[in-house]
Amino acid sequence: MSENTDAAEGTVRWKLAQFIDSPRIRYSILALIVFNAITLGLSTSEAISAHIGGFLAVFDTAVLSVFVAEMGIKIYAYGPRFFKSAWNLFDLIVVSVGLLPTSANLSVLRALRVIRAMRILSIVPQLRSVVRALLEALPGMGAVVILLGIVYYIFAVMTTMLYSDTFPQWFGTIGESLYSLFQIMTLESWSMGIVRPVMEVHPYAWLMFVPFIIATSFAVLNLFIGILVNTMQAAVEEEQDKEMERILNIVIAANKETKEELAVLRGLLEKALDK
Repeated sequence: MSENTDAAEGTVRWKLAQFIDSPRIRYSILALIVFNAITLGLSTSEAISAHIGGFLAVFDTAVLSVFVAEMGIKIYAYGPRFFKSAWNLFDLIVVSVGLLPTSANLSVLRALRVIRAMRILSIVPQLRSVVRALLEALPGMGAVVILLGIVYYIFAVMTTMLYSDTFPQWFGTIGESLYSLFQIMTLESWSMGIVRPVMEVHPYAWLMFVPFIIATSFAVLNLFIGILVNTMQAAVEEEQDKEMERILNIVIAANKETKEELAVLRGLLEKALDK
């Protein structure tokens, strides 16, 4: 029985929970999510919309109706426990966005329909594990974010003080310096676009930017990756430990049943020998 439902076995709610949790329904919903994401992408093409725009609209409405029916069945089958699951609430919010009005004046809300594709996160167990690992890694990332912020602020103040007069378009203010440093950190046109022009006026500017790149791109950001990898590895090991514990419990239960059966057979055999 699903862990989300508190209905008694054999009742209508229990049967609905079994039905909605069955692999056939789950994979069908997954297929609808994928196809709906594809059709939403196709609807952005004017040429395709001119030919099959009506079909795409009908299909989108039909898929939304299926998702609404799914949510209704789950809420009825699971009862109050439906709202205790973060994944259920996530699905409910995503589906509810599709019910918002989509008139021409609310094109932003119409564009939000594509977030229905994010329901894949709640359907595929492997993706659930990845999201869970990301959320568990957030506390550890807090210290890295603070460290990165300190590095950014120090270099932003220094570059503003040094280069604001000669290159105000990049380092005129703290905000502009932060944005330019972010571009440098991503290594997007950092050399020919920013650093080399600065070095033509300030030949020793590389002493500022090279340490910044090493400190951010190659050091601090790698800490993010390390934290994520460690967290995901811990999540995988936890799942493996749970699976091993489940298998061990099955083996122990089977051995216990075998011992009980052997004890019964031994007793019958002893009685037969006594006679």
